[in-house]
Amino acid sequence: MTETTPEKPKPSKAKKTAGKKPVSKKASANKAAPKKTAPKKMTGEKDAYLVLARKYRPSDFSDLIGQDAMVQTLRNAFASNRIAQSYMLSGVRGVGKTTTARILARALNYETETINEPTIDIEQPGLHCPAIMAGTHVDVMEMDAASHTGIDDIREIIEAARYKPVSARYKVYIIDEVHMLSKSAFNGLLKTLEEPPEHVKFIFATTELRKVPITVLSRCQRFDLRRIDIKSLEDHFTSIAEQEDVKIEPGAIALIARAAQGSVRDGLSLLDQAFARSSQTAISASDIRSMLGLADTAEILKLLSAIFKGEAPLAMEMFQSFYDQGGDPHQIISDMAQAVHAITRTKALDGAPDSQDQSESVQQEVAAMAGPLSHAVLHRAWQTLLKGYEEVGKAPNQFSAAEMIILRLTYMSDMPSPADLITALKNTKKKPQAENAQLAEHANQPPIQPSQDPQSEAKNQSQANHRPAHGGDRSERRSSLKRDQESAPDVFHETVSSPKANMSDRPSLASFADVVALIGEKRDVQLKLQVEGFAELVSFAHGRIELHVLEGANEGFVGDLSSKLTKWTGTRWMVALSHERGQATIGSQNREKEQKELDQIKAHPAVKETLKAFPGAQITGIKPIDPPEET
Repeated sequence: MTETTPEKPKPSKAKKTAGKKPVSKKASANKAAPKKTAPKKMTGEKDAYLVLARKYRPSDFSDLIGQDAMVQTLRNAFASNRIAQSYMLSGVRGVGKTTTARILARALNYETETINEPTIDIEQPGLHCPAIMAGTHVDVMEMDAASHTGIDDIREIIEAARYKPVSARYKVYIIDEVHMLSKSAFNGLLKTLEEPPEHVKFIFATTELRKVPITVLSRCQRFDLRRIDIKSLEDHFTSIAEQEDVKIEPGAIALIARAAQGSVRDGLSLLDQAFARSSQTAISASDIRSMLGLADTAEILKLLSAIFKGEAPLAMEMFQSFYDQGGDPHQIISDMAQAVHAITRTKALDGAPDSQDQSESVQQEVAAMAGPLSHAVLHRAWQTLLKGYEEVGKAPNQFSAAEMIILRLTYMSDMPSPADLITALKNTKKKPQAENAQLAEHANQPPIQPSQDPQSEAKNQSQANHRPAHGGDRSERRSSLKRDQESAPDVFHETVSSPKANMSDRPSLASFADVVALIGEKRDVQLKLQVEGFAELVSFAHGRIELHVLEGANEGFVGDLSSKLTKWTGTRWMVALSHERGQATIGSQNREKEQKELDQIKAHPAVKETLKAFPGAQITGIKPIDPPEET
């Protein structure tokens, strides 16, 4: 009986446990594990994480930030039934071009139980709104022009545009990055874009408006979406942080807003990254600096202070510390440039705090640095950092390149500016007053003067003395004309630099320099080059010029000179050739004169000190300064 009684309960116990299948505690625990993981997978599929840029994407015009001008224009257009056939939305990345296109498509096809017309007031979801915002509506087609660039893709749109919409009011074609379309695709779209069917609307979005043909732009109503200002981004990010129940300091929000550079999407991506690395405590500004590779503004100002004081070891040590803490060399140079801009701006505003600086201590430090620094030093630092930013980006070792930029700034800090150097040289006692007067007198001379060489002057005087001899060999008519010419005051030698004053409809020529000046005024470049470069004057008289032509001159230019002078002056001019050498050519005289002027300028003490202060500097030209007008 003892054996039979235990045998009966076993089957009954087995029947009870067969439905539940718990053979043992261990087995039940093993089979319960899949039941715990399954809900995790199910919730993961249903509640997949949505990035902030998509989760907080605007769904109507009231959610758009920073685009009030566009919204007001569209509101007035819809109210007056002036709805355009095509729209062109342009702007930098992340300002809401594609989002605005979807909202506009939703406004065009807005339909509820009480409203059945295009409207801007679409806060309440309509019949077609969910599908349009999700990008799945049959009558709202979105196309990425970056992957559909050919004429075949546009041909499909043209063919489909002939048919009326299936359920919505309008067929809306949204083409993103429209500038990527090929030339043939643009040309194929022009006719349909200019005269589309009444039930078709086009909305284009692009970040490169200059690449869109003007023929397409002229057929669209254009809206330029602006960068979002920092204050609006800060308010927007603060609101999102409150909705996400994440604690973040205002300074951290400000850093993210600046790093976004006017792009909402970029800012939300950075905010998403900041939320991911946050803990139970609030996200601090130092956390954001570490995440972005930024250096503290106060520390950047200390680095600039060491640079402007010429303390190279301290500047290199601070830069090494920034790098060891995770700072990006490229970003550090950018932060330094921004700090220099803030200092320069504060100095230009007479000590007023920079609006971008939020910390009062930072504003005070910027104002303190702006006081002793000159505008020349600050602008020189800005140019160096601007060029250095490009160098660091191209360098194989960014740390070394950035360190060289810092050293360059440090050793440039005590270098005087050209204006300071000139001022110091003016105040020194080593500069004689006589040399100052001589330099000023030399600078006030006209740029073109007759040669001051004694030999040249003697030859000119000799030629002037021989003029009657040449004239005596002519006929009575020629002699009479020559005597009339010589009876005029001999002022032509004094006005070589301004031949226009001596020219009339029939200009008179009293010297060879007048001949060259007349050729220049007539713009005969080829003849002027030949006369200046290959003609040595042997003798000159009215109506007759005797030249020695150097080797290399064009054949026949002497006859050309004679005929053109006769034509220009109305008087016959004969140009004779001579085997005797004459004066140096006009070109040689000008070069000799310029070299003498250059040597005289270089010999001046002020110029010597300037060239000494700037090694490698060269004088590339001399420009005369007009004397001040006497009152």
